[in-house]
Amino acid sequence: MADAEVAYGFAPGQRVRVKTGDPPGHIRTPTYLRGKEGVIEDRQGIYRNPEELAFGKPGLPKKPLYLVRFRQQDVWRDYSGPGTDTLSADIYEHWLEAI
Repeated sequence: MADAEVAYGFAPGQRVRVKTGDPPGHIRTPTYLRGKEGVIEDRQGIYRNPEELAFGKPGLPKKPLYLVRFRQQDVWRDYSGPGTDTLSADIYEHWLEAI
């Protein structure tokens, strides 16, 4: 599937939540971010799914990848730093849901 045929489901500035769950296999979404809310910072491109590539599969259809920003205090329960501190992570679209 060509990149032009893959549509982005989220736009920069949109609030999202990382899906929960712990499926078997090679998962590229950090456990500590699952269930957390963040904001789409940028669209990173369209790529073959690394969770399938790790097992020698073709990784198709390609998946949109996003840079998602999270507030540190929302990620870590005991975070005592400034409320403006953030953490950004690359998250594939199939792990995100709109809020």
